[in-house]
Formats: sequence, structure tokens, C-alpha cells
Amino acid sequence: MQNGVKFSESERTLTAHLFGEIDHHSAKEEREEIDAMIFKTRPSILELDFSGVKFMDSSGIGLIIGRADVCRDIGCSVHVSGLSGSLKKLVRLAGIEKLECIELE
Repeated sequence: MQNGVKFSESERTLTAHLFGEIDHHSAKEEREEIDAMIFKTRPSILELDFSGVKFMDSSGIGLIIGRADVCRDIGCSVHVSGLSGSLKKLVRLAGIEKLECIELE
């Protein structure tokens, strides 16, 4: 399975559909692609859809937090969706849901 990100837009929401595995090998390219689309579209909400992600290490946590920082700078909020049970546990252990600009679904 390939890794990557595909985008869709609806109203003022930009959705980044992530798929494959997110690790230190793939995260840099995905971060750059997502940031480019954020600056291009200037959404009100960035949704990070993890429903296609089968594995994620701490690089995925960094991807979420880094996008939250970028979005905060332009007044955009981040919604994280599609997390499997094990990925949701990893994200919660990292304390991401305590960050005010991130919403877990």
C-alpha cells in the first residue's frame, strides 16, 4: 500500500485524506503537501482524515500538532477524524485533545 494524502474541499473545510503508514519516512512529504494546500485554500477548518491510515508512529503526532500550529496562525481549526481504536489511543496518550485548536471526532 502506498502512503500519501489526497484532498477534498467543501464550503470552508479542507479535508486531507491520509492513507497508508505515517512514519518518519513519509511524514515530511505529507506535511509539506498539507501546508501548501492550507496556504492555497485558507480554510476555516482543516480536517485530517485518518480512516485510511493503518499505522502511525510519533511522526503522525507531530504531523497533527504542526498542522495545528500552521492553522492557528491563519485562524483555522483542526478536526481529526477516522482514527482507529489504536490510533485514537496513541493520540489521546500524546495529549492532543487538550490543545484548544484541535478537535477529535
